[in-house]
Amino acid sequence: MYIEVFPHKIASGMAMSDSYIMVLDAPEVKKQVPVLIGSGEAEAFILALEDKDVRRPLTHVLFNKVMEEFMLELKKVTIDRFEEGVFYATLHVSDGFAEKQIDSRTSDAITLAVLQQCPILMDMNVLNETCMEPGALEGNLPDNDVVVEDSLEELEAKLHECEVNEDYEQAAEIMKLIDELKKR
Repeated sequence: MYIEVFPHKIASGMAMSDSYIMVLDAPEVKKQVPVLIGSGEAEAFILALEDKDVRRPLTHVLFNKVMEEFMLELKKVTIDRFEEGVFYATLHVSDGFAEKQIDSRTSDAITLAVLQQCPILMDMNVLNETCMEPGALEGNLPDNDVVVEDSLEELEAKLHECEVNEDYEQAAEIMKLIDELKKR
């Protein structure tokens, strides 16, 4: 059995300086799942959220364009397994006649799901093995994390906090989100 999950926030990881934690929210069962991702994957996800064009296509943008060109549709993403600290995901792609399953890194699969606005489903056993109560991570994550649903005012407050704490890397990410919100 699978349950739908939604990207909720991204925060700097504490164990490694180039890691981030993507928190997936499962509102139906009131649980959250932390997924460790790299800095490149975090940046790709944020750019996908912003629907921002870059000078040269990033991998997820390229893959999305190839799918469009060949009239392939991403029907859903499933997060199927969790082994030795690693989540395993599958892309469910259709050409209109048949559906194929493609193995994927979880962060890439989630980014593509955001781009194509398709559901992200997690196996209930994986969810139960890796979940936490909502808010359980709050005290253990930096205060300057980026919440997917942050308003302009909330982002500006976080930007100010980053500047006070001299966290310029996170400030730059928040400034990108603010710029995008102001363009809408």
